[in-house]
Amino acid sequence: MLKAFLTAARGPTVCLGRCFSSEVSGAVSKLAGFSSPPFSTEASLYVHWPYCLKRCSYCNFNKYIPRSDNQDVMLECLQRETETLLKLSQVSRITSVFFGGGTPSLAHPAAIAAVLETVARHAGLSEEAEVTLEVNPTPIGSSKLENFLHAGVNRFSIGVQSLRDDDLKVLGRDHNTQHALQTVAEARRLCPGRVSVDVMFGRPGQSVASWELELDELLSVCDDHVSLYQLTLERGTQLFSQVQKGQLSVPSDDITAVMYESARRILQNRGYLQYEVSNFARNGAISQHNMSYWKASQYLGVGPGAHGRFVPHGEGGVCREARTQTLEPDVWVREVQQRGHGTRRRIPLTHLGLLEEVLVMGLRLIDGITHQHWQLFSPRADLHQILSSSSEVQDLQQTGLLILDDRGLRCSWQGLALMDSMLPTLLLELEAHITQGLQQQARVSGGPHHPGAPAAGQGVWRPTSPRGSSSRPGCPA
Repeated sequence: MLKAFLTAARGPTVCLGRCFSSEVSGAVSKLAGFSSPPFSTEASLYVHWPYCLKRCSYCNFNKYIPRSDNQDVMLECLQRETETLLKLSQVSRITSVFFGGGTPSLAHPAAIAAVLETVARHAGLSEEAEVTLEVNPTPIGSSKLENFLHAGVNRFSIGVQSLRDDDLKVLGRDHNTQHALQTVAEARRLCPGRVSVDVMFGRPGQSVASWELELDELLSVCDDHVSLYQLTLERGTQLFSQVQKGQLSVPSDDITAVMYESARRILQNRGYLQYEVSNFARNGAISQHNMSYWKASQYLGVGPGAHGRFVPHGEGGVCREARTQTLEPDVWVREVQQRGHGTRRRIPLTHLGLLEEVLVMGLRLIDGITHQHWQLFSPRADLHQILSSSSEVQDLQQTGLLILDDRGLRCSWQGLALMDSMLPTLLLELEAHITQGLQQQARVSGGPHHPGAPAAGQGVWRPTSPRGSSSRPGCPA
């Protein structure tokens, strides 16, 4: 269960319920000091840089090895698609920007600056807005950090993954431990308090004892934010094949569960507070951009394979859409050049689909979903009305895994690691409530009822990450 849970950053149907009306657009929710932006006028921005120098053995993300240097064309298209989506969404302020990939630290710092300038020209981007760049901790990446800072980046997310050279080789990483430590040190010098480090557990041959020692070493050098990710064997990757053939072995689910609980304890003892399943911060250094995903705020996805969630006001839209950009960079470039954007798929979200996202993403947070936040999306039915009469939900509360009280709905400390096993129950209760309400509405009106199910040929939508093929939320998800 833990494995499925920790590896999370997704056909046209009728807009049911209120979606996002002007009544809701000015509302604000609070969580750990974070303000959810007004849905009709603000959004965050994810920019996908699809290129890497090599593919890691475990990676199934939407990334490519460039055949030639086409940075000028890529930049031109990123700017144009950004402009198009800003106009389409009609947002007046971008609250945060996240450059992910791929390896966005391979981009020229001038390209990063140009995208940010495009945002500033067509929407507000304050000097305080969080602007994050994912960095591969190689000497090339480290050498450009100061230039990225001058380009407008004010937060670095560094993919350390491991402090063991042998493990880095198995993972196919193109850096070593010394490179990682040097990059973290340089990033901290330039952006003290605004450096995040990614580290992976459940690696081949890893034990609980070696993991605890490694994490302790990492915390002695890292900054105020740490993201933990369990290694997932993805079909089609080199590592998956090696494990299938018996060439490598990974820890069992029981062992990785112990690793996760051990890491939570170690991080807490070192002053890092867990605020989401995989994320820990001290000194209030939470990722504001990722919070926008977990709080189900609007976000625009720019670049090959990027995902977005916003209301297309520029086309007269009134409901939020789930949008996916074309995956393959060359095809995406042609589409952007021809029509200003590379949107390949648009799915208007039903009221049920939207509430499913609020529930699934919100429960990843240690503070869960407040009643006030839920009311922004469901003004007619609160969490107590939907869930409190369910015997299954009552059982989860009695066993101490789930909490539904005057604050809202959240997992307990123990329940957070088992959230994936609870979600089917909660989603079924939500669907049953929405369906019952629609049936009652249909009986009153005398017309047919459509309980939010997709039409023929349309798939069931579930929330995903903004980066495309990966489902890890707002990190490399």
